[in-house]
Amino acid sequence: MTIKTRFAPSPTGYLHVGGARTALYSWLYAQKMGGEFVLRIEDTDIERSTQAAIDAIMEGMEWLGLEWNEGPYYQTKRFDRYKELLTQLLEQDKAYRCYCPSERLDAMREEQMANGEKPRYDGCCRNLSEYPTDVDHVIRFRTPQEGSVTFDDHVRGTITTQNSELDDLIIQRTDGSPTYNFCVVIDDWDMDITHVVRGEDHINNTPRQINILKALGAPIPEYAHVSMILGDDGKKLSKRHGAVGVMQYRDDGFLPEALLNYLVRLGWSHGDQEVFSIDEMKEHFSLDGINKAASGFNTEKLLWLNNHYIKTMDTSYVAKHLQWHMEEQGIDMSNGPALTEIVSAMGERVNTLKELAAASKYCYVDFEEFDANAAKKHLRGVALAPLELVATKLAAIDEWTAENIQQAIEATACELEVGMGKVGMPLRVAVTGAGQSPGLDITLKLVGKARSVERIAEAVKFVAARINS
Repeated sequence: MTIKTRFAPSPTGYLHVGGARTALYSWLYAQKMGGEFVLRIEDTDIERSTQAAIDAIMEGMEWLGLEWNEGPYYQTKRFDRYKELLTQLLEQDKAYRCYCPSERLDAMREEQMANGEKPRYDGCCRNLSEYPTDVDHVIRFRTPQEGSVTFDDHVRGTITTQNSELDDLIIQRTDGSPTYNFCVVIDDWDMDITHVVRGEDHINNTPRQINILKALGAPIPEYAHVSMILGDDGKKLSKRHGAVGVMQYRDDGFLPEALLNYLVRLGWSHGDQEVFSIDEMKEHFSLDGINKAASGFNTEKLLWLNNHYIKTMDTSYVAKHLQWHMEEQGIDMSNGPALTEIVSAMGERVNTLKELAAASKYCYVDFEEFDANAAKKHLRGVALAPLELVATKLAAIDEWTAENIQQAIEATACELEVGMGKVGMPLRVAVTGAGQSPGLDITLKLVGKARSVERIAEAVKFVAARINS
């Protein structure tokens, strides 16, 4: 048997973190088992489904690298198939038409709730002698009134539901459109889905769907219902916690590998290991290893992981993602160092690529003014001689290497008989505009000879003006 899993989002918004984790778990299991992964767009909610949301889901999946073997399938393109099986269930008396007006159903529901009962349809139309087709009606599935449904959930163990607790759910609306629970059943059957990984909010749907599968004579897939993700404050993850859409993490400067690594650990573990390559995830992941407890989102841990990946991944790969952020920040990279040099020099100092783009801007674009605090502290009168001398020595360098730059700085300190800090800190502010940067030899190498010398000259003017004011 070929293992087949699926990710089946509703296109009513962006691809959120919980959905991305579900997709990752489904994808990993298929990868581990040598199976196939299906993408299905569940767009039967026509009023709320949008093309923009479909595009956002696709973009998120592609950015994460969760490639699908089949699809994307769209439920709205399968209505003929649903209609065919609805007709079959009616002919086999496994479904029936219900004519109950909404007013009656609302009143019945209110009365049941007032009596402390679970709201459920009372079967009023279940045994009518006539079922006219020209009167407004829905179609309900004829749920067995005796027995129970039992399934072994990979996350939660054995779950049993008495059929007496289930009502006859609607499988076709008055407008003729099929409902979610019916479409899902047909899709999973037709697409040969063997394992369904989805959120715990679908647990109550599962016995209903299993009953429909049995009525159709279809095989029952295996299920794994994963728990929700909580925010840093212990409440259900939502917009108030910040970035909950996958592409927002890209915009905020995260690498896809870091987010995937973080998501796989939100509910699954392999010993004490925290960092997993994609290949390691495929090797060790199992549905039975998913924890049924809710997972808490920890932004600090995600930032730590992202820093790890920025530092350790191939610099050309990181540079490719960094380029997007440089362009987003309007940084012209035509005159400056290769982005791989930026990643090598500054990657350890930042948690996100967005930070890295901003931190490296001075390597490509001249700043308009010095940081006020850094200039007040380091561009004082005592900095004038070191700046003038180091500028002369730097201008005389023929081969602009980090080693030669370092020698020029050391020679300046030695000649003036001052500590390295007396030369280095004014020089750093002069060249970068601020008080922090990687080692000066690397920093000046990145900025370039001409640009470095010009900026030191501007700093000399700044200090001279300060002396004379």
